[in-house]
Amino acid sequence: MTPSPPDTDRIATARTLLFVPGHRPDRFDKAAASGTDLVIIDLEDAVAADDKDRARDNADAWLGLGNTAVVRVNPPGTPWFEADLARAADHSCPIMVPKAENSTVLAEITARTARRCPLIPLVETALGIERAHEVCAVPGVVRAAFGNVDLATQLGVAHDDHLALTHARSRLVLSSAAAGVHPPVDGVTTAVRDPDALDTDVARARRLGFTGKLCVHPAQVRHVADGFAPSAGELRWARGVLDAGDSVTTVDGQMVDRPVLERARGVLARAGESQGRA
Repeated sequence: MTPSPPDTDRIATARTLLFVPGHRPDRFDKAAASGTDLVIIDLEDAVAADDKDRARDNADAWLGLGNTAVVRVNPPGTPWFEADLARAADHSCPIMVPKAENSTVLAEITARTARRCPLIPLVETALGIERAHEVCAVPGVVRAAFGNVDLATQLGVAHDDHLALTHARSRLVLSSAAAGVHPPVDGVTTAVRDPDALDTDVARARRLGFTGKLCVHPAQVRHVADGFAPSAGELRWARGVLDAGDSVTTVDGQMVDRPVLERARGVLARAGESQGRA
């Protein structure tokens, strides 16, 4: 079996993934110092066509210094995709693939990079949502991300309308679980100066089963990290469940069986805490 690239675990556990525009290399170090789990150098939506080549060169130079980041390439089929993919493969860095909706295309990327580049498909089209299980099941995919802004535009709804996008979000969570990959990353909150809106978005995404979020400003990183961290109450509950042992029992008046034990272990794992209580 081919060993997993070293970035796989970081992608799987990341709560915060911060975009930085590829044409702004002055912001790369600031993004890395923000406390985010992963930096995403964006060569796609944040970069105008005339700046695409320069953005790619900027990413190449910064990664060449030994820095680490995810690279969001331009979509397959665009004039810039081949050069983006080649440069990312040179650094064996994780790749975020926008407009992900074709499992064959994703499988080709995995093969062409010899599985050195973990994939984060950005599912942001109606067809991508319909094919989410196929997308998530491609070898090399670690975790999917939800593109709420592009999908909302296609559907003709507001990108911050939770009700309108609930089905799509849940579909991506379910497809990720069915494919056996890690829980997905929620889309962006564009109201960068509204912490209440951000906290609401995080809480709702977490209830649906997301375990991380795309960020567009360093000020969002701490709120998102805290929002996806297990609360003190959840940790107490998980420890109590595991301390009760493996047999069916009750804790605080609630039945505990193996699925509940697994959930408790997952809570402690997300907190980076030992699970040796079983």
